Amino acid sequence: MKGIFLTALFCLGAFAVQAQSLHYASSPDKRIRLTVQTDAAGELTYALTFQNQAVIAPSSLGFVFSRPAVTLNRFAVVSVDSAKADETWKPVWGEVAQIRNQYTELAVRVADKAGSNVQMVVRFRVFNDGLGFRYEFPEQPHLKHFVVADENTQFRLTADHTTFWIPGDYDTNEYLYNTTKFSEIDPLPAAAKEKDIALQSLIGPDAVQSPLLMKTTNGLYISIFEAALLNYPVMHLRLDKARLTFRSQLVPDAVGNKAYLQTPAKTPWRTVLVSNKATDLLASKLILNLNEPSRIADPSWIKPQKFVGMWWEMHVGKADWPLASGKHGANTTNVKRYIDFAAQYGFDGVLVEGWNVGWEDWFGNWKEDVFDFVTPYPDYDIDALTAYAKQKGVRLIMHHETSGAVTNYERRMDDAYRYMVSKNINTVKTGYVGRIIPRGEHHDGQWMNKHYERVAEKAAQYKLMVASHESSRPTGLHRTYPNWLASEAARGSEFNNAPTLGINPEHTTILPFTRLLGGPMDFTPGLFRLRLNQFDSTRRQRVQTTLAKQLALFVTIYSPLQMAADLPENYLKYMDAFQFIRDVPVDWDDTQYIAAEPGDYVAVARRGKGSDDWFLGAITDENARVLPIPLTFLNTGDTYKATIYRDADNAGWDTNPEAYKIDKQRVTRKSVLNLKLTKGGGCAIRFKKVKSEK
Repeated sequence: MKGIFLTALFCLGAFAVQAQSLHYASSPDKRIRLTVQTDAAGELTYALTFQNQAVIAPSSLGFVFSRPAVTLNRFAVVSVDSAKADETWKPVWGEVAQIRNQYTELAVRVADKAGSNVQMVVRFRVFNDGLGFRYEFPEQPHLKHFVVADENTQFRLTADHTTFWIPGDYDTNEYLYNTTKFSEIDPLPAAAKEKDIALQSLIGPDAVQSPLLMKTTNGLYISIFEAALLNYPVMHLRLDKARLTFRSQLVPDAVGNKAYLQTPAKTPWRTVLVSNKATDLLASKLILNLNEPSRIADPSWIKPQKFVGMWWEMHVGKADWPLASGKHGANTTNVKRYIDFAAQYGFDGVLVEGWNVGWEDWFGNWKEDVFDFVTPYPDYDIDALTAYAKQKGVRLIMHHETSGAVTNYERRMDDAYRYMVSKNINTVKTGYVGRIIPRGEHHDGQWMNKHYERVAEKAAQYKLMVASHESSRPTGLHRTYPNWLASEAARGSEFNNAPTLGINPEHTTILPFTRLLGGPMDFTPGLFRLRLNQFDSTRRQRVQTTLAKQLALFVTIYSPLQMAADLPENYLKYMDAFQFIRDVPVDWDDTQYIAAEPGDYVAVARRGKGSDDWFLGAITDENARVLPIPLTFLNTGDTYKATIYRDADNAGWDTNPEAYKIDKQRVTRKSVLNLKLTKGGGCAIRFKKVKSEK
């Protein structure tokens, strides 16, 4: 850590500030300005500008407690502290080798004017790319244990912005994105189109989810989100169209309460990212910087991985999870075939789903003791397979589907993790399909968020890595728990098999601006057979992408745990294209976002960890386009061989999706590549240094 400094500028101590008070803080580069104000009545508001353009109009802050029965919406300012920080830290893994954390802080301590004597601190941090703020409740005589009924945080807009949103839902994030004006947001009809989501718990006609992206008419990109979600429910957003306002909507528990807290307590950070460049918003590390440093003292055992899986077979009808189905995929012979493929082509692991007893009765019954996580089916010889994998230099990846029976999983975690260690398995994919047990809890509620944290902590005790599915969307906690490598928590590649909507071409151009701001996604790219009638001629689903775009997704959708999703036999038909998947890293020293527009296109270049090689991915929506890509990210004085995996001239996601071309040429940082992307298409490039003039 270098260059860190914290300096108190002023402190008013126990002396109350005047009834009307106004306080300012600016980002280190002075482009962003925060204003915090209390008026004569005691309403506490904040406002934000970017280069003198209003981003968030004066917006109220406050709380309602159900126990004690207190409404916090009128305050007297007790004290104001200010500080600055500038540090550089190194992530265990990630998109870059080091991250700068630079901000100006304003901490406003207020007291309830209504007579409860409750005090809280609102802590603001202003970065060069946005704002983070949270509520803190210090130890105090008049508040110890308390129950949150509502958090009244407002985000008041300045105009009817273009908005990228999904319907508000307490249990799933697996919607396609909608792009409308703020005034045209209509969640219930959008949700009604989604016929393939297993469980919906819609909030109402005025609710959407965060992270929420907006674009203004004068070219500002604004994201509303949160960071460091610990011991608290997810923050969704309710909209008031008449007042151009979003208000926080916390996820309730079974009896309607939002959070149970004890002082000292703090909420997650509420965040507003803002930039006049789409690429700068994608490059933001504000969410990570608001999370606490790693709680794992020695993370040397945590390793990013690339893997294949006995998984897509079930989605395309070749195999099934239950033994009783008659086509059980997780059998010894079949999994050995995947181990052989992984070993031959340089993959680290093999995910196996459906290996354990219980799949005949796993979904929809709201039942506790379906899985014990240590009993394999009789046709799955786990000892023989783990020994075989070890001999081949590959590890199996465990799958723990809980079927929503979370209390059952918590009772069995120690046994399950000891079992994994005994079988030389160091990574687990957890799943939470269906309604949560105990009844009435939601995937996004405080109770479940505590569970996800407990899984990360418990797994770390056994030196295990985790990828969570059907969990709440990440908020940068992979900094604090670097063994929590990835989450699903959005509409991932398995929805390419959904018979109703699937995944439209623009979806993957929006994810980097929304879901991926919080952390890596286990999206599972790499499908090469793009009509899904391979084993069932009645299937009409068509993956809305080209093969070249599937390659590019390995770069545009970041994850340190990347799965090549398709079947081995489908890769063997396109071995020259498969080479890119073999070559592309899963850990990086540098990332440069080259070109981006949400809903249209994304182009990003990354340099491999400890390598001189760069990899570039570019993807487009349903529209064909040409993207000029200057190669200024390459080293000065060096020459590179560019291997370009592109859409063929006659390709298109709906006509000829598997057509591609591979070109090779010498380039330098002075070169510009004009990438021709077909509709639903993409381009993937490897730049390998071949000559240095230094």
